Formats: sequence, C-alpha cells, structure tokens
Amino acid sequence: FRSKQWYQRRVRGNSMYTDLPYRQLKINIRDRNIIKTYDAERKISQPAGLQDKVDALVSDYPDSRCFVRPSGTENCVRVHAECTDQRQADSLAMAVGSMIFDFTEELHSKL
Repeated sequence: FRSKQWYQRRVRGNSMYTDLPYRQLKINIRDRNIIKTYDAERKISQPAGLQDKVDALVSDYPDSRCFVRPSGTENCVRVHAECTDQRQADSLAMAVGSMIFDFTEELHSKL
C-alpha cells in the first residue's frame, strides 16, 4: 500500500460511516431458483421487471436502499432494507417483501 501511497485512514468514532436503521425479512416463496441476482447479489436480473418494481418502492423512501437475495438452502428470499429511521426501514422491507411474494405467486399461477 505504501508503494502506491495508499494509507489507511484511522477514524475515531463513526465520522466516516454512519449505520442506518435496518430491517431484514425472510419471505417464504415456492421456488427460490426463479430469482437470479448479480452485482454481489444487490440487483435482481430474473425475473425480468422485478428489480424495477423494487427500485420504484425504494424511490418512495428518501436516502434508503434495499436489496433482495434468494436463500442458498431454503425456498425463501431475504429482504434487506436501510432507511433514515427504523419505522421507514420496517415499512420498506414489508412493502418489498409483500411485492416479492405477490410477484412470485403470480408467476407460479401462470406455470
């Protein structure tokens, strides 16, 4: 690191990074394999249109972020939401989780 003049900056307290209130939900779905992700599991590539729906919900919450990832072992997805306050994080996680459940149920009904 020193040869490239990269130095680790020591920071006291949390002045460089502030944790946001967070909620994780486990949403049971029929088949976790229908959801495919990319970008270190932060974006949904399949089914088409699902990431756009997540992004639309996140846009309703200022300074927030949310991602969905399928479990590696269970037929469920995990919804991770961060917002500026806990109530909003809970609300965003529930909204995204509910939408994911409804979206995947609709897909299964068409099969």
